[in-house]
Amino acid sequence: MLRDKVKQEIDRLNEDQLKQVEGFIASIKHQAEKPQALLQSWNAVTPEEWVKSFQEWTAHLPKTGVSLPDEAFDRESIYGDRGSISDQ
Repeated sequence: MLRDKVKQEIDRLNEDQLKQVEGFIASIKHQAEKPQALLQSWNAVTPEEWVKSFQEWTAHLPKTGVSLPDEAFDRESIYGDRGSISDQ
């Protein structure tokens, strides 16, 4: 059912749109293969190598300097009045 509907929609696309669909399909395939390959490679590394790789990855994250105020982490700020003793 869905497959037939998608095929019909694809038949109506022009060449540029088909190229975009092709890229999207390649991306989906890559994402499906990636977790298994990552799992296999991470099973082969030592804890020290994992830490080093993680630190290198975090070094590339944006350094915005923006942080939430301490109040943002308070339970009441997160849940509000939900879950208070008076609700029970």
